[in-house]
Amino acid sequence: MIRKLKKEEKQLYFELADEFYHSPAVLHPVPSENYKNTFDELMRSDVYAECFIIEHEGAAAGFGLISKSFSQECGGLVVWIEELYIRREFRSKGLGHEFFEFLEENRPASRYRLEIEPDNVRARALYERLGFERLDYMQMVKDVKA
Repeated sequence: MIRKLKKEEKQLYFELADEFYHSPAVLHPVPSENYKNTFDELMRSDVYAECFIIEHEGAAAGFGLISKSFSQECGGLVVWIEELYIRREFRSKGLGHEFFEFLEENRPASRYRLEIEPDNVRARALYERLGFERLDYMQMVKDVKA
């Protein structure tokens, strides 16, 4: 089952985010203050971001965090899969696939987009099976401290 994160699940969200950001699926951890900022935004509104808890047999198996933007390139809404994390003991049960089916049914968009750590072979195989294609863009960022 996939459902929206609830206000009373702040600790669960922090645990899952921390597990994700200390896993090989990411290039580097992020400050835990970022979890708080994200949680606050998730509870404030679903305009920019939404978080979903992925459950298996009543247990929290992982989470998916999405953000939304508009793209002229694809002519509509873009849903960014910011984070998709399935706890190790729940992997290979079809939960990642189920999450993407949920997105397409419940958060229709012109494009779904994600980033992947190049060595994450299992995730890449899943995304390719689901029809994702590699973009040969080089991304650049400029972090601005508030």
